[in-house]
Amino acid sequence: MARPFPTLRFLFLALSCLGLLALLPAGSAVPPASRQSADSPLLDSLLRSDPKLLPIIGRADDYEVQIIYTQIKRDAQNRPEFTQHNFRLNARQYFNPASLVKLPVAALALEKLNQLRQPGLTRNSPLSIGAAFRCQTAVPYQIPADSDQVNTVANYVKRMLLVSDNSAYNRLYEFLGQRPLNERLWSLGYPETRIVRRFAPCDTSANRHTNPFTFYDKSGHAIYQQPAVVNPSPLGFPLGRISKGRGYQAGGQIIYKPYDFTTANYLPLQSITDILRSVLFPSATPASQQFNLSAADYTFLRQYLHQTPHGSGFSLYTAPRFYDAYKKYLYYGRNPEAIAQGSLHIYNIVGMSHGYLADVAYFTDSAQNVEFMLSAVIYVNKDGILNDGNYEYGSIGLPFLAHLGQKVYQFERHRVQATR
Repeated sequence: MARPFPTLRFLFLALSCLGLLALLPAGSAVPPASRQSADSPLLDSLLRSDPKLLPIIGRADDYEVQIIYTQIKRDAQNRPEFTQHNFRLNARQYFNPASLVKLPVAALALEKLNQLRQPGLTRNSPLSIGAAFRCQTAVPYQIPADSDQVNTVANYVKRMLLVSDNSAYNRLYEFLGQRPLNERLWSLGYPETRIVRRFAPCDTSANRHTNPFTFYDKSGHAIYQQPAVVNPSPLGFPLGRISKGRGYQAGGQIIYKPYDFTTANYLPLQSITDILRSVLFPSATPASQQFNLSAADYTFLRQYLHQTPHGSGFSLYTAPRFYDAYKKYLYYGRNPEAIAQGSLHIYNIVGMSHGYLADVAYFTDSAQNVEFMLSAVIYVNKDGILNDGNYEYGSIGLPFLAHLGQKVYQFERHRVQATR
């Protein structure tokens, strides 16, 4: 079934474009992208037919499962047509997006370089970063012998997409600035999204302040300088107050009250699925929702969404610490011993934090003539305590995502064979 585009989302987009969202205080309950979507009978049946998936699917409320399965069919001109199937998709059900936010930040950083139109400024330009407010750290200008260790937008993107590096994300968040980052996502049709935090122990005020940057040419001369920036007013939060669990760990002690996610990053599963799709299929994306990226930018993003850490040749990420399945949750379950299936290629972005596991992926197998998209999130925190590091990632979450990816892949193989 095709996904509807609710009236509430149009209202929210209109408010954001008019700048009216800035007038809402933090925690204001603004309408989100959608309420819970109707479940697809096909996907529901597929999930419940597998004994490996049923223990989780049968308790989907407890595990806060959400799934999007998108079938892709090519027409006579090889243009993709998408049919989406949902299971418990609900933008009002908050989950911590964790590193899923790295894909829109990577795309917007490349877009910003294009929009600056500074002679000589590219994604490979070396940079330095200053510190102008609390919780900011500086990055000096330096050119090490290993080009992979030079601080550039390109290398930050590689680090984010290959191994989900948090420091690299922080730097590009700072390059974009909190308000410009969010306003650009709203204008692209994601008005419910909020990316408002570094991955660092900074308070909400410090996260509104972002660092000064300087970019250099090959001779070490400054070619572009960006001053420190501040978002003068907090952003509203679409879901209002959000709390999870029965307690959380802080300072080595358990605080027995729910953990507050109200001012955390917020990126619904539908939004990040659409963002990945727009990166992979820009020509099939409405012009108003396309990033302002060159063909080379798109190729660059796709390369590192697909590559494994050491398979990329990036010198910092060698085996055995960084293995093939390090950032492949669906199908491979992040299993260090998983052997890559030669003809199967997965382009994806993942998240792992606070008991939440998420993977948003595009699968393509030319040998089987199969391609589809699959997005999923699951919450595994049996004791209800957050920040204690005691989550069932390895025993429940990752095996579920692996089985889910394998189940849908096998279904696609049989579906394609049946239509030949």
